[in-house]
Parts: sequence; C-alpha cells; structure tokens
Amino acid sequence: MTVSPTAFTVDIDRQLQLPIYLQICARFRTAIAAGHLRPGDRVPALRSLATQLNTARGTVELAYTVLVDEGYLQMRGAAGTFVSPSLPASVTRSRTQSTKSSNGTQSVKAATAAQTPGESHGARPAPRQLAVAAAMSGEPRPLQPGLPALDAFPLQVWNRLVSHRARSGERAMLAYPDPAGYRPLREHIATYLGLSRGVACLPDQVFVTGGYRATLELVLRSLARPNDSVWYEDPGYLLARGFLAETGVQLVAVPVDEDGIDVELGIRLDAQARFALVTPSHQSPLGHTLSLPRRMALLGWAEQASSWIVEDDYDSEFRYLGRPLPALKSLDRHDHVIYCGTFSKVMFPGLRLAYAVVPERAVERVGRVARSMNAGSPTLLQAALADFIERGHFARHLKRMRALYAERRVLIVRALEQAFGERLSVELPPGGIQFAARFVEGPDGPVDDVAVAARAREAGLAVLPLSVWYANGRARSTPRGVVMGFANIANAGEAGHLARSLRACLDG
Repeated sequence: MTVSPTAFTVDIDRQLQLPIYLQICARFRTAIAAGHLRPGDRVPALRSLATQLNTARGTVELAYTVLVDEGYLQMRGAAGTFVSPSLPASVTRSRTQSTKSSNGTQSVKAATAAQTPGESHGARPAPRQLAVAAAMSGEPRPLQPGLPALDAFPLQVWNRLVSHRARSGERAMLAYPDPAGYRPLREHIATYLGLSRGVACLPDQVFVTGGYRATLELVLRSLARPNDSVWYEDPGYLLARGFLAETGVQLVAVPVDEDGIDVELGIRLDAQARFALVTPSHQSPLGHTLSLPRRMALLGWAEQASSWIVEDDYDSEFRYLGRPLPALKSLDRHDHVIYCGTFSKVMFPGLRLAYAVVPERAVERVGRVARSMNAGSPTLLQAALADFIERGHFARHLKRMRALYAERRVLIVRALEQAFGERLSVELPPGGIQFAARFVEGPDGPVDDVAVAARAREAGLAVLPLSVWYANGRARSTPRGVVMGFANIANAGEAGHLARSLRACLDG
C-alpha cells in the first residue's frame, strides 16, 4: 500500500550542530529501518517537506539526493519519490534492532549523537562524487575535463626556474612557508588581476592556497557560522558541492539558465543565505556567462543581506570570442565579493597553487585562520611561479594557449558531429577548456549518461556524465549528456578516433 505523503512527518532539532539535511537523512533511515516506511511507499514531495520543516527546498533536495545515492529512495520524475522497492531486507532487519526504542523509533538526535562528522552517512561524499573525483585525478586520460594541454606547457623553462631557486641556497626555500603566501607571488597576482581581470586589490588581500578546495576551506573557516546557508549553482561544480556538504553548511540549489544563476529565484528560496558560490565568467559545467543584470542583482542582494559572494573565476583566462570579461569582483563597490582563482587550469594541476582575494575588512580574520591552519604552500614552487610571471613566461603561455585551444575545440566538435550525427547536441560556450554535450532523447526515452560514461571509462576515456552535476540528477527532466575536455587533442586524426570511441559507448 502506498502511503500518502502527509502521513509521514520529519522532526528536526535546530539546536543540534548536525546540519538539517543530515537530520532528514537520519530520520528517513530510521523510519525505513523501523518499518514505518516500507519499500514502494511514496515519500513527501520536496516542496511539501520543505514547507513542513520551514527550510529551503534545496536542503530537502540535497537530503533526498544523498538517500537516492545510498539506495534508500528512488526518484520517478513526475510520479514522485519512493522508498526503493529493491531495498535489501537485511537493511531493515539489522537497522530495526539497533534503532528501536520505547516508542518504536529512535529520535534523530539519538540516532546521530554518537556519529562524528566523518562517520555520518551524509557527511561522506556521495558515490557519484567519489566517482567524479576519481575520474579527474591520477594519470591523465583523453577527453578529461579541466585538464590543460600538458604537451604544450613550457616544461624546460619551468624546470630551469625551479632548479635555479632550488640551487640558490635561500633559507626561505627551506623554512616553513608564510601561511598567507610568498610575498613576491602575492604582489604579482595582485598586479596581474588588476590588468587582466579589472580586480583592484593590494597584495595583503591575496592569500595563496593549495588548490580551490583549500581556498573554500580557508574562506568558510574564516567567515562561516554554524548552519549558514549557501547558494550554489544547479547544475554546479560537483566537487565543490561535495566539499560544502561536508562542512555542515545548508546548501540551497539555485537553478542556472543562459544568463547564469537565477538571482531572483535564489532570493525566493533563501533571501538570507550567508554565501553565494558562483562561476560567473564560465559557468561550470554549462559554460554560460552571468549577464550584467544578474551580476548587478547578485551584488545588490549581497549588500542588502550582508552576505558574501564567492566568485570562482573558472576558466576565465580562455575566451575565444572577444577579450576576457571583467570579473564580478571588478563591479564590487561594497566589498562583498571574495575572488578565487587557480593556476591548475592555466599551467598544470599538479602545481596545486590557487589564491583568494578577500575584502580588506576580512583580511585580519582570514590571516588569523590561515596561520592557525598552517596552510602555507611550498615556497620553492611559489617562488618559481613568481619568476615565471615576472619574466613574461606566464603571459606568453596564456596567449599561445588561447590560440591552441581555439583550434583544438573545433577539431573535436567536427569529429563529434561526424561520429554522432543528430544523436548529440553541442553548443560551444565562448570560453573554457571543456564543454557539455547533450544526448538527444530517442524513442526509448532519455539516454543513461551515467552508463555511457562508465563504458567510456572502460574504453580509456575520461568524460563525465552531465546529469550528476544537477542536484536532482535522476529526474526525467534532467539533461543527459557528457562533460569533456579538449585541450589535449593533438590533431584531427586523434579527434576522430576519440569521437568514434565515444560513439561506440552510446549504445553499449
């Protein structure tokens, strides 16, 4: 018998440090284990449960996504969300014995009180996040997103600069690094951003980190409060979303369209969110650019709500139609934007150097946290990078790569058109080193892009399924396709071979 969605209630405790979405997850697991929700039962709709709990719809959506990934729930599009009919009986038996209490179920507080954040079911990255993390690391593979042209990097120049610094005998190369970053590098970054991105900042505002994730950790540890809510783009950068979920903030999924993040809808979902995490220059993964009206609306919201905007200037250096757009930070007149950049996409990922530009009013707080984290990156690499920029190699490399990538993306698009015909729709964004291509739905319904990507991995390709970048990736309405990089395609012959290999994965 299918229960009415109103027959099941969820109790949450806002006094707990445990994030609300994890409390929702725990309550569902407990109810399923105790038999109060049985396989095949329909559960409350997202909007209905969000209204019942007086919380953001995105918070409930995140909880449902975690439960779907764990196998507890099944999303069936317009029909609703159901307890998985294939849930093993052993799960119910084992959990029932451990969760029963005098009233038949255990409260969320009791069920989760003994769990540390690392042990919580929801605190662990979902299986799809782990799969994406694995696909984007390790030995480089064809069509891997986010991977710059390793064959075109001036490795001899770089090796010479590193060797020179290593042989210099400078004690600074051997000592503990400055947690805020090597001063000359911070100065070069400030100058570069002022000239290329329109970001006016002082070197003291620049903090060098060990990658984008380290940047987010520094920002949140410095400025976030318990149970703060964060707008994130839907679809959005999956690994950032997984990290945010681990930190305990409340995630609010705000849809993206051709003009970027829908600020008006974000305000309706949660007007008092503490942060908005956006990729305005090259939206990840769709490649859209945040329009000027949306930029101004976003800045206006941040000022009115006293909130922070974390601008991930993703792939901004590579734009093939006109000059690179000014950064959102360049329009910030009230110091609400935290600007984030990385050298992983413009040089090579193994460098693990990124940076954040924080408003002057937050410099002292961020600096204090950086010192407490002992988060300094190796001075040797920072010094070599400072030399690389100072001697003009960085600017020349960017110029060469813009021309090279413009050619290589045309090669792969032509090859995909020949291999797939009308089965694949490619709308190239104006910039970046990767793009999302959508499968055209056939008579049998939507393409299972997760399965296609899995077969592609077996064939040695590193494309990622598009649907997993969406909060509700299993909904029938969610676009299906693949996200692929093109920076390492050497010639037309290689592009054709890769496109045909990927086409063979479409039909299994």
